[in-house]
Amino acid sequence: MAQFFWKSESCSDELNSALRIVSGFYGDRIAENSGGQELEFRKAESNVVKITRNGSVCRIEAGSLSGWLRGVSHAFAGVDADESAPFETLGIMLDCSRNKVFSLSYLKEMLVRLSLMGYNMAMLYTEDTYALPGEPFFGYMRGAFTVEELKEADAFAGQLGIELIGCIQTLGHLEQILAYGEYGKVRDTASVLMVDEPETYKLIEKMILFWKEALSSRRLHIGMDETHDLGRGRFLDHNGYESAFELFNRHLGRVNRLCQENGFRPVIWSDMYFRLGNKTQTYYDLHTNIPQEVRARIPRNVQLCYWDYYNTDTDFYEKFIGLHRDLGFEPVMGSGVWTWSRFWYDHVQTARTVVPCIQACRRTGLKELFFTMWGDNGGYCAYDSSFAGLEFASGLAFGHDAEDTAFFTARFRAVCGEDFGLFTELGKIAVPGIRGVPEIRTEYLLWDDPLLGINHLSYRTSGQLDAYRKSLAGLLEKLGTAELSPALRVVRSLIRFLVPRMEFQVALLDAYRESDAAALRMLADVEIPKLTALLDEFCEEFRADWLRCAKPFGLEVIQERNAGVRARLLELRRRLQEPAPIPELDAQLRALDAGCRTPIRCYSGSIHR
Repeated sequence: MAQFFWKSESCSDELNSALRIVSGFYGDRIAENSGGQELEFRKAESNVVKITRNGSVCRIEAGSLSGWLRGVSHAFAGVDADESAPFETLGIMLDCSRNKVFSLSYLKEMLVRLSLMGYNMAMLYTEDTYALPGEPFFGYMRGAFTVEELKEADAFAGQLGIELIGCIQTLGHLEQILAYGEYGKVRDTASVLMVDEPETYKLIEKMILFWKEALSSRRLHIGMDETHDLGRGRFLDHNGYESAFELFNRHLGRVNRLCQENGFRPVIWSDMYFRLGNKTQTYYDLHTNIPQEVRARIPRNVQLCYWDYYNTDTDFYEKFIGLHRDLGFEPVMGSGVWTWSRFWYDHVQTARTVVPCIQACRRTGLKELFFTMWGDNGGYCAYDSSFAGLEFASGLAFGHDAEDTAFFTARFRAVCGEDFGLFTELGKIAVPGIRGVPEIRTEYLLWDDPLLGINHLSYRTSGQLDAYRKSLAGLLEKLGTAELSPALRVVRSLIRFLVPRMEFQVALLDAYRESDAAALRMLADVEIPKLTALLDEFCEEFRADWLRCAKPFGLEVIQERNAGVRARLLELRRRLQEPAPIPELDAQLRALDAGCRTPIRCYSGSIHR
């Protein structure tokens, strides 16, 4: 018998459909017309969620389907709720372009959890990762979504009260597709489309028609962010210099017309207007100057999205929201749940930015808010970890205090079956930089060349390495040895490799300096085989989790990086076994003795591939 049940005859078709989906994922918690505690649903004002318990009946009052579903998870968690969110739209944006294209099954699982958290919108960020008819290079070997997959995801999301929106690029960030010679005519620079070129707009129209068929939403995010070299490539060669403001507005006007002709209201990232309006071309400049003639030509039907994942001051967010309103637009707010360039969701960075952002949105009466989940540098984050950030962010949006850990703990256990405290604590595998001290990023150490030791040496000379090693060892102890969920197994195996790897790098330099043949022999014959075995264990856990969540395309990028580390460990072993100096270690010792901090560098490949 399930813990809760609902009477189907008392619910609308819409609510019944949603509850049946939830029951399919949480069958031990909720069933239709069964035994247990009854869930009774009542209509309330918009954005309100209220739980009232009376004997064997748990009444959920809400103003929308997403509110009722959030109420269901309150019931699961056993928490009291009398809450409201001022937001008409509360959503996420999932990066499906930086290697990881999520599988349909995992996307559905995510949508169910999002619905129980109270989200009612999800964007899929796809640069080229959709199968555009007549364009065989779109998403080639990248796991592109088919129109059939998106239709199925859209229908599923709609049943849960979630608007599924395409988030594409129609100007910049198209380096993956523009790398093919077949797109030479529409290429301005390596990542930016050629403005005014007729073939450019034929291609964009194909994009728009694809999303018109794939999704039911008539909002389309058309991107256009970070086009720093707009008009500075082939356009400059063919047409001479023209103001980036002019090019941007002219291009937006043409794309907007294509959107309107196909029934779409477009959304764009707003950063280029603010970047181009100041001398340093930085985004977060409160003194930016956007000329009046530029303002007048921004299409009035376009929504401007203010993205900001970095500022920590509520007043700043309020002022920048005001700058958007000064342009004559009510912005959409894009905050961030920190998943990018990380193996695990970073709760500290998320809280530092999301808390003041939501406070500012509430104070200014902003109605649309979503949280981006980027995958920069390869999309290797264990995305199950992000649910802790999404639960935290939705709780803040509904008015709960950031310090109410008991509330978040109960709800996270109910929705995800995991320990909220552990998930947020594991974000400490990355350490933010402060006062000139470099940040420690896990991937900087994982993919650091064992012979060159550039990042290990930098952290050692900055005095961070030993403290970080101890911190990781503490996290490893908290993870224990019991059976864990797939994402937790990934991070445990990663730490199991990193801790001895750091110890090895220190011991290697020390033994080499002392010409300690016995110690060097032990490192070669005993420690390196141990490290390769631990690396292999991590690779297996990572592979299993990736294939659980995503299509196989893109996995090769991470596997190649890991294989490179393994190959270099074996090369180091051979070099230690040979009776000859090792120039790379000599260079490390010179740098160490000079007290110079070597520059931190991550894997040098493309952030996308």
